[in-house]
Amino acid sequence: MSQDHNEELFPTIGKVADKTDLIKEGEAEQTGEDNDESAVQQIESLCMKCGEQGVTRMLLTSIPFFREVIVMSFKCEHCGAQNNEIQSAGTIRPEGTVYTARILARSDLNRQIVRSSSCEIQIPELELILPPTERGQLTTVEGLIRDIVADLSQDQPLRRIQDEGGYNAIEKLLGKLRDILGDEEDGELDAQPGKAAEKDLPMPAFTVKLDDPAGNSFIEFIGGTSDPKWNMRTYPRTLEQNVALGLVADPTQTANEGTEQQQTTESAPVPDDEILVFPGRCSSCGHPLNTYMKKVNIPYFKDILIMSTNCDRCGYRDNEVKSGAAISEKGKRITLKVEDKEDLSRDILKSETAGLSIPEINLELTHGTLGGRFTTLEGILDQVYEELSEKAFVGDSSTAEGRNSFEIFLSNLKEVKTASRPFTLIVDDPLANSYVQNIYAPDPDPNMTIELYERTWQQNEELGLNDIKVEGYEEDAEKKKGEHAETIQKPTYAGAESKENTTKPTVN
Repeated sequence: MSQDHNEELFPTIGKVADKTDLIKEGEAEQTGEDNDESAVQQIESLCMKCGEQGVTRMLLTSIPFFREVIVMSFKCEHCGAQNNEIQSAGTIRPEGTVYTARILARSDLNRQIVRSSSCEIQIPELELILPPTERGQLTTVEGLIRDIVADLSQDQPLRRIQDEGGYNAIEKLLGKLRDILGDEEDGELDAQPGKAAEKDLPMPAFTVKLDDPAGNSFIEFIGGTSDPKWNMRTYPRTLEQNVALGLVADPTQTANEGTEQQQTTESAPVPDDEILVFPGRCSSCGHPLNTYMKKVNIPYFKDILIMSTNCDRCGYRDNEVKSGAAISEKGKRITLKVEDKEDLSRDILKSETAGLSIPEINLELTHGTLGGRFTTLEGILDQVYEELSEKAFVGDSSTAEGRNSFEIFLSNLKEVKTASRPFTLIVDDPLANSYVQNIYAPDPDPNMTIELYERTWQQNEELGLNDIKVEGYEEDAEKKKGEHAETIQKPTYAGAESKENTTKPTVN
């Protein structure tokens, strides 16, 4: 019922266009009910530029493969002032998100960007940071660059007189931005969106990073989540970010409650067969809560640690699985051939270092995606489908081929998660902490193969294993201490000898 209600409030853009075509302008003018029947709502608003009454048009719609949004457009007929704005109508995500896209070719300038009011945009190569704004934005990478150029160029003539140093620094930045757009030195005032992507000129590579604590921003990927130029990661919000989003109560009151709870917590040791309780703070609202941890033994595998967090204040929930055993000497690659729906009920433990791929539909999740999960094969595929259907975005600047290919990809993923077609699941874990249930145990599973392999030096470096030494580190520490003492003594001796030679008296 809630989904049908959301579809009524936030219809797709195609349904909005069809509904608008069915309404005749003459009938709307006669009945005077155009605001009620039309999909676009019109509200008289005060123009902040001239003080007269303008018109604000509001459209509640849903962007395909993304989420519900509110598109607002203001126009004043008296002075010609215009303003466009987009706001997210969805809920604040449990975690913040960071999207990173490498812009290496001019075609990448057409990537769509959804920027919420809490999103910070960074371009590290230009040392440029755009702080959060009061309104959201729906644009492309090229549109973002053009907005930056227009904003910085606005006060340059005045800045040239009042602050010459600031003028030169901003002009240097504008030159780099114009090289990206391929504009002339003075800029092209009549440049149309998409024109920079069609120019046959060299373009310096740069990176666009979107950091949104609310998780409601997005930058388009091309060809699926395996796009080598695109990356997404999530992170828990800090207390300051929760305060900025209005999710946290009075910090002083929260601190007092946390102190009282820590004082009442028992410090007695807890046996291994019982549930451990760790006091902490909710990453969503900042209030005190408890994290529960339990050691569980998986048959024919190893011990794991299951941690669960549940906030009674805001309803935030999080589950995480970690290995309770030692680091394996080799990595593990599990290949499972799924042939029917019974295989979807297999238990699967995906550690936070494991990657997951399905070659038949070109699905590839890099190591660390989705974190640690202990669920069934059907559960983890449902989570992958939910994440992709919510995060993926197809905008007006995308090609029809790209939209069709992604729709086909989602259709294939839907068939896979219902076992309508056979597929191959590959779980690759460099630490060998992942597990797929063998329903024939203790006999071998004919549909599953397990391969152990030697980790590469790069994999050990990413996991921080190259610098780990658990044996003989005391001797190395003593040896380094002795070498350090010798290096200190040698300059002192040489200096004394030099000083003695320089103070030797001269005989005439």
